[in-house]
Amino acid sequence: MTVTTTLTALSMTELAAAIRGREVTAREVIDAHLARIDEVNPTTNSVTVAFPEKARELADAVDAALDRGEDPGVLAGVPFTVKENIDLTWSASTSGWEFLAEAVPAENATMVQRLLDAGAIPVGRGNMPDFGLRWDTVNTLWGRTYNVWDRSRVPGGSSGGDATAVATGMTPLGLGNDYGGSLRLPSYAAGVCALRPSANRIPAPTKASGEPVSLTLQNFAVNGPIARTVEDLDLAFSVMHGADGHDALAITVEHPSTYEGPKKAAVVKDPLGWGVDPQVAAAVDRAAEALRARGWQVDEVEPPMIEDAATLWRRLSVEEMAPAFRPGGLPVPLTEESTKYFLDNADETEPFVDKMDYGMAWARHLIIKGAWEQFQQEYPVVLGPVSTQRMPEVDFDLAGPAATTDLYKAHVLLVTVNFLGLPSVAVPTGMGTDGMPTGVQLIGPRNRDHVALAAAKAVEAELGGLTPVDPVQA
Repeated sequence: MTVTTTLTALSMTELAAAIRGREVTAREVIDAHLARIDEVNPTTNSVTVAFPEKARELADAVDAALDRGEDPGVLAGVPFTVKENIDLTWSASTSGWEFLAEAVPAENATMVQRLLDAGAIPVGRGNMPDFGLRWDTVNTLWGRTYNVWDRSRVPGGSSGGDATAVATGMTPLGLGNDYGGSLRLPSYAAGVCALRPSANRIPAPTKASGEPVSLTLQNFAVNGPIARTVEDLDLAFSVMHGADGHDALAITVEHPSTYEGPKKAAVVKDPLGWGVDPQVAAAVDRAAEALRARGWQVDEVEPPMIEDAATLWRRLSVEEMAPAFRPGGLPVPLTEESTKYFLDNADETEPFVDKMDYGMAWARHLIIKGAWEQFQQEYPVVLGPVSTQRMPEVDFDLAGPAATTDLYKAHVLLVTVNFLGLPSVAVPTGMGTDGMPTGVQLIGPRNRDHVALAAAKAVEAELGGLTPVDPVQA
């Protein structure tokens, strides 16, 4: 086994320990991951831009600090990728848009700066759909990201570039965001792990906006890590979370290293009885048995008001994004594909009849959150599918209005989590009979992200991981 292969197979935690223990230099680790990007990225198109010179410069600084006996940080020399809509001062935050190709921010996003302060090193940008609008990863600026297991299937979105980069060993850590499953869905597709934190636990992806932020973005969108192990998610989150004095919504809540509370989980295999693929059902069963093997009580109980939550997520999302599709709504038009997807989805969504109807939706938001708050007093963890279906073929979401509803139904539990602002960890559960990864999500109580992480660690301990892998070739 080559050094490159060995180093790119290690977890973030293992790499940090090896560098800090002087078993390997930060420069060797960065060189290995840059070489891996050169090797496999032409096949997956996960990384839009790599930073070889800057990354090596930062790696040399880490090694020099260690030589002087200084502590360069808990993540000294660890590579990571940064999604195209998260600010990094030496790379444009394009959001997949051609007109933002030169939009280099003046300040790093807080999560990026905190990783830099901990010694971690950005090696490249992760691809995404323009405006982050689709459950796919493709745009006119950077092109399509390919599923690493089957190029005919979508890689998920919108953090598809970072998920596929993590899955193939280009990086042990990717940064993304999640408005409607955009961390968990591509991780499910790639066979890796992701943490969608509780709302407001990690500050916004930019410090420099100064623009109004819609209520759905304030309530549904979060930023978080993608990695190959749950331990790495936990460590990355422990570095990135907390208020920053910029994001007025960001909060600081203690993040315990362990969970000592009741090990009790509700499992929902087929939310609302809308149908579930047999491979998905089997994956949920495996995860439930894994929890039981680790001392958890697991009961088949459906949480309350899932349909109410998911329906309002869809209606509110459409209502607040609609202005972007009107003349002057955005600086440039969205791509034909993203526009078609949105308008088809809007056709399938019940509009608000007036301001009172819209206001009552937000009033009901609190009622539904309260019902889950009460439910999770008895069942701190909810185990269920990321998607009730397998990953669809490329451009399935453009097949017409009915296709958008098919995806919405498959993702009903996925978007419920966004509506509620809850923490959720996506974790793989072995391979399906179709040659694609299977996986589940473990949903924790609000602001108790460590509970969801603890349950995910239990599943991972029994079922193991699937990556890194070499991507399938064209």
